[in-house]
Amino acid sequence: MTQTLNSKSAGRAPKIGDEAVAKATGKRWDEWFKILDRAGAKKMTHQQIVAILADSHDLGPWWQQMVTVGYEQARGLRELHQKVGGYSISGSRTIGAPVRKLYDAWVDPKLRKRWLGPRENELVIRKATPHKSVRITWCDGRTNLDVNLVAKSPQKASVAIEHAKLKDAKEAAKMKAYWAKQLDGLKALLEE
Repeated sequence: MTQTLNSKSAGRAPKIGDEAVAKATGKRWDEWFKILDRAGAKKMTHQQIVAILADSHDLGPWWQQMVTVGYEQARGLRELHQKVGGYSISGSRTIGAPVRKLYDAWVDPKLRKRWLGPRENELVIRKATPHKSVRITWCDGRTNLDVNLVAKSPQKASVAIEHAKLKDAKEAAKMKAYWAKQLDGLKALLEE
């Protein structure tokens, strides 16, 4: 079900619908928003809002974060892709290739250049766990890329990326589009 917000809601509707929130927390979005509005959450930090949910409402850590972010977005206190340390985007693809080939496409500079292009020379791999993950400092030297790989079958694997510490919503949107294109290129290369 799509969540509809009342006219007092300044931002976007949370991605999780009313039924799922009510089932997990015992309250619908509008009820959580009223509770947090009465507590003065519009003038609180993210951590202060989480503390209210943890101390007074017996929510687990995941739901504390989910309700807080939903509230912040609905009240215009947080933009799409905004996190505490900047902005973050993600992307994923399932690729018809073994996880070993997918891993090699990230860690082998020659192979990486075939789908990532000239930027591949500027990135720094900080940590790589074979066939599982790669942690990268992006070519701008300030943002991070986390790559997670999962074997789905002997001839199929998925890749999920998160590009974090982006400076603003404009950069996040630009990188979201960039990674969609690059992951499509990676998929095309490995499925040749």
